[in-house]
Parts: sequence; structure tokens; C-alpha cells
Amino acid sequence: MKIMLKLQPGQEYREIIKKEPITVESLVDEFREEFLYDILLAKVNGKEEELTFTIDRDSTVELLDMRNHSANLVYQNSLTLIYLKAVRDVMGGVQVHINTSLNKGLYTEIISDEAVSEAQISAVEERMRELVAGDIPIVREVYDREDAVEIWERYNSFEKAELLRTAEDIKEAKFYNIDGYRNFFFGLMVPSTGYIKRFQLMKYGDGVLMRFPYYSKPDEMPPYIDDSKIYETLQEEKRWEMLMGVSYLPDLNSKIKKQEWKDLILLSEALHEKKIAEIADRITRENKRIILIAGPSSSGKTTFARRLCIQLRVNGLEPLYLGTDDYFVERCDSPLDEDGSPNYENLEALDIRLFNDNMNDLLAGKAVDLPEFDFITGTKRFGHRITSVASGQPIVIEGIHALNGKLTSEIDDESKFKIYISPFIQLNIDMHNRVPSTDARILRRITRDYQFRNYSAADTIRLWPKVRAGEDKNIFPFNGQADVMFNSALIYELAAMKKYLVPLLESIEPDCDEYAEAVRLLKFIRFFGDIEDEDVIPNNSIIREFIGGSVFVE
Repeated sequence: MKIMLKLQPGQEYREIIKKEPITVESLVDEFREEFLYDILLAKVNGKEEELTFTIDRDSTVELLDMRNHSANLVYQNSLTLIYLKAVRDVMGGVQVHINTSLNKGLYTEIISDEAVSEAQISAVEERMRELVAGDIPIVREVYDREDAVEIWERYNSFEKAELLRTAEDIKEAKFYNIDGYRNFFFGLMVPSTGYIKRFQLMKYGDGVLMRFPYYSKPDEMPPYIDDSKIYETLQEEKRWEMLMGVSYLPDLNSKIKKQEWKDLILLSEALHEKKIAEIADRITRENKRIILIAGPSSSGKTTFARRLCIQLRVNGLEPLYLGTDDYFVERCDSPLDEDGSPNYENLEALDIRLFNDNMNDLLAGKAVDLPEFDFITGTKRFGHRITSVASGQPIVIEGIHALNGKLTSEIDDESKFKIYISPFIQLNIDMHNRVPSTDARILRRITRDYQFRNYSAADTIRLWPKVRAGEDKNIFPFNGQADVMFNSALIYELAAMKKYLVPLLESIEPDCDEYAEAVRLLKFIRFFGDIEDEDVIPNNSIIREFIGGSVFVE
């Protein structure tokens, strides 16, 4: 049996011969000395497989550590299962909610009669470390859908039972078992608890923060930075969900099945509009002149900025809207990546001095010859936008570096108002299976790139790691400087995008490098009901930026 094996990203495949079937875990043990980080997952013949998978024929195998997004999710899933088992052991049958990513970890809530104490959290963490030290097998159990529904009804986990009952595309359900504790998980797991070496629990707000290594540095715990503004935004989103009567995916699917989704869309959009109006009111009240908007890819920055301008006009202001792309340095002066290619996402790709001079002149009431960047010639053109703003009028600026103080270093801080926008997904599949915001963003981007940029789903998936690396450098480190955060997620959006996404993801062939990620995303999106009729979605909705029909984006 011939195995073409890749041990590390960027390495060539090597050929090895095995006479008998072999598990991926045994293969990992054979080459353990050559790995930089622990292997958590494998891609076997284009499909993601757990380390317990047996290779019994000629195969191509790529071993994945935590730097890979799917392998990172395996670590999170396994850590979550250990956490749930430890809570059960320490505190009995209390409910635990696994919510969203926060502070380089996962924000969770333990529902009990009294607030969870520091002592209880310490006891849970100590029990987790005992489970890890015991290297207890994590056993995969597969049941057909009807049996799985019966199991969850017996456990009084009715949201899980309803999810499986209504998800007709799901024929089987995976359960994972640690020493008698069983739970359903959408994702994959490591073979045993001993793989999960690094984690930390801490009390945070009304819940418990479960922290673990970041994908860019798998062998260390990330420094703690308090994302308090994101936490406040998530609490606001929770209140919105209560208004809409949707806590978990089965609630959304039920509204779709009962034809109640139109009201849900209108309420979701009204909440967005109310929040944008509140931000505009604050800008007006505080007399801010430079409005800076930044956020990661597929956050809906353009639509948000345009809607904010409208709300500022409602308040009697006449904002000037600008993007930072017109301030690129001449292409011949662009900074270079490590591989020698131009890096247009680097702050030094912008003419910072010209930008600051232009903004200060506008604030002073002067007429300014604003540049227009010609992306064909790679140069700035002048003489086409002689612009001025009246006294007291704001300038709305959208760009990836907008929150980086270096971009506006020569502008008075008192004039600035900073807004961070991102889709903070709060809708979970069920109590223990969350919807990662990163997945929501890539699904938005896949839809938009195909519609408007002539990119295939495979193209978008292939470029995504580089996009995320740029966000880690240029966007995420500065979100704490925002004066306000806007959650651009819409609770219905994945159901509305499903009809676009399924054929795009299905078009990726098994011999394509992006096939495994397409399969993972397909399995995820198929849990959602379908909103086929999008006529009720307003043409100024953020989701229109991705599915088409936007009044703001051509």
C-alpha cells in the first residue's frame, strides 16, 4: 500500500510503503520527531478524517496541526467536550451554554441557582486537567437519526432532538463519549483527552471564559486582552435574540417552516437600523468630525458606512464619505511581502502623510484636491475631485487601517470617532455547538466573490488563510480602540445564503485542495432551513452586499 504523505505545510509529499492497514495516529507516531506542533487532524484523499481513521488503500495524506483552521476547530471541540464532562463531574447536571469566541477563547455560561464562584471554576479546571492527565479515549459513536433523537429526548436536550428531527439531510448523528459522558458534536475530535494540553478557565462577566492557544502560535497561551466592548455587543445581541424568539438553530428553522421568516427578517433589519441611528445620534451629540470605520473581511463595512451617512443626514449633517484605497502609494513604491510580492494590506501601502494633510485641510474648511487611485496604471490621479466640507460636517472614512492610530497620527484625537464592525454570530446550532464567526464570514465572502468578482468557491477558500493572517496583523489588534462596535450579523442570513452556497460548494471536485473545507462547510450549512424568497430583504440590508440587489454596492 503506497501512501503519499505530507508532514508540514509547504513541504513536498514523500512516498512510504505499508504492507498492512494503518491508522493515521500510528502514522503520526512514526514521524513524531519531525513535527513542529501536535497533529490533530488529517486530510486523507481530500477528506478530513480523525486520527483514528484507518488507511487501507493507496492514499494521499496531509497531516494538520493547530495552524490549520479545521484542526484548530478539532482542538476547540475536544476541549469543549472535556469542559462539559468536568462541569458534570464537579457540579452535577447543570446546563452549560457554549456561546461565542471572546478574548482568544470561548465564552460559556453555567446555568445554576447561584452565580458560579471562583472556587467552582477552579475545581472544574482541576478536573479537566485530571481528565487530560488520564489520557482517556474519546470514543466516537454513530447513531441513525431516529435513535439519536430518542437519546436526546431521554436526556431532556430537546433543542438537540428538534435539530436532528427537522434536519432531513442528516441521516446519522455523531456522539462522542468520555468515560460515560456522551454528547453530540457537529465537528471532529482528537482520539483521547491527552491531546488537549493547553487551556485556562477564568470567571468573566456572567459566565466562564475558556481560553486556549491561538492558531498562529499553537504552543503557547495568548496574552490576555480584555475584549470588554465585544462582550457588551454580545450581551446586546442576546437581548435581540430574545426579542426575535430565536436562541438556537431549531428556533430559526421552525420559523422558516411556519412561514414566519418574513417578520423575522423585518425585525432583524429594524434592530440594525435602530443601532445605526443610535451611533449617528452619538456622533452628532459629541460633534465628532472624523468617523473611522474598520472591520475584518466580509463584515459589511461599505453598506454600514453608507447607512450611517444617511442617518447623519437625518440629523441635519452632510457627511463626506471616503475610502482609503485612493491613498495607495504609487505601485512601484508598494511594500513587499516575504515572498517578494506587493503587500497592499500593509499600512505602509498608504500615503499616510498625504492622507493626514488632506483630512486636516478639510477640517479647516479648505478646498482639497482629493486623489483618485488608478488601479490599472498603479498611480494616483489629481484634479478630478476638488472637495470641501462645511464647518461642523463629518467625514466618514472606511478602510482596514481606520482604527490604527498611525493612519491618523496628525489628526486631533478629539475629532475622531472609531467604529469597529464585524458579524458576531450568536445563533448557535444547539447549546453546545456554536457557529464560528469566521465560518459566517467566509460563507459571506464565497457568496459575494462568485456574484461580483468572478471567483469560484475554491478560489475564495484558497485565499482565506492569507486574508485571516492580514486581519490578525492589521485589524484585530486595534478593535479595542473603538468607541463603539456594530454587530453586522443578521440572524436569518445563513438561511438566505444557503441556496447560493450549496451549489457553489458542491462544485468543488474531490481532487481539489479545497475540497475538504468545502465538505465541512456544506455539512454545516445543511443544518439550516432555506429562505428561498428574498424579496422581503430590503435593498439597503448588509446581506445585500453579498447576495446582490444592494442599493449601495454595484
